Amino acid sequence: MKTKISRSRAPKTPAALAAAGHPLVPDVLALATSAGRMVGTRGHREARAYLVERLVGLGLEPTQSRERAFDGGFSLPYGPQSGRWRGPCNVMAVAPGRSRELAPVVLAAHYDTCGPLPGADDNAAAIAIVLEVAAALRREPAERDVVLAIFDGEEPPRFLGSEMGSIHWYHHQRARPVHAAIVLDLVGHDVTLPGFPRLADLLFVMGMESHPGLVVDVSVEGATPGLHVQPVLNRYVGDLSDHHVFRVNGHPFLFLSCGRWPHYHQATDTPEKLNYTKMLAIAGLTEAWTRRTAGLSLAGGAQLGASLPVELAALRRNFGGLLGPLLGERVINRREHVDAFVNVAMRTFGL
Repeated sequence: MKTKISRSRAPKTPAALAAAGHPLVPDVLALATSAGRMVGTRGHREARAYLVERLVGLGLEPTQSRERAFDGGFSLPYGPQSGRWRGPCNVMAVAPGRSRELAPVVLAAHYDTCGPLPGADDNAAAIAIVLEVAAALRREPAERDVVLAIFDGEEPPRFLGSEMGSIHWYHHQRARPVHAAIVLDLVGHDVTLPGFPRLADLLFVMGMESHPGLVVDVSVEGATPGLHVQPVLNRYVGDLSDHHVFRVNGHPFLFLSCGRWPHYHQATDTPEKLNYTKMLAIAGLTEAWTRRTAGLSLAGGAQLGASLPVELAALRRNFGGLLGPLLGERVINRREHVDAFVNVAMRTFGL
């Protein structure tokens, strides 16, 4: 990422940030309208058209598809349709890599909303980040192709069903093998932990346990600039987004999220509540991890306990002296310690 916004000098409002040239704000403002992006609505169709225009403008390529595509190959509609654009539609593109014969990395975020809601955090923020990473990958290609997957149908009533966009794409539209997937959802807001204001920039990452090659020690100084990153097992919360289909089919995956917050699935999930400085830091991290993943062979499979050391190191860095008193243990070094802390944190902080 070449654009940097100073934390201390960053303007507060989306309009001011846009005027200052912040790269993420225009996409959020364009997508997070009061009409929402619910499948089958005008707002949904307008969002799809906007996304296609952005992908074309970035100079990306359309994906290969086993089903019919429109808009030059960028729109992949599916499911029962009452007219060409009245049903769900995945929006897909490819950032070409240096070794195009290799299986691609999938970088994904969903764009539909749960009802007529703005959906700034859910999930316009993630889309803005994916588009920013796509621009960087277009300027400087990764080792292999990266499929930019802006999935539809993630929200109820399609969630985890056959009309969930990621599931439909994987089983019916996908034309190439998958190397790994990186999925973003709910990545625009501050995390509020009473007594821990410094952890507003907290970001959770699930899926390092899916392959030892994905394990990164985020506790090392400078490893995650502008963020406190906490790796956790996906099983602690379950499959809450589009990484589901990749996990159940045995692909290495990472799922990045800040968790739920009071504005989740509410009309109050609006652009001015997002932390655009944090989002830019997440964009930088996502780009770095996408490039890193594209350069890995990822041979073999998951190894039990491979992510435990970095989970523990991040817990010590992020929560420090709270661990012992909460768990009643002087030494925190086992999986059951992480299990216990997660249970306490979910009860105490509502994560």
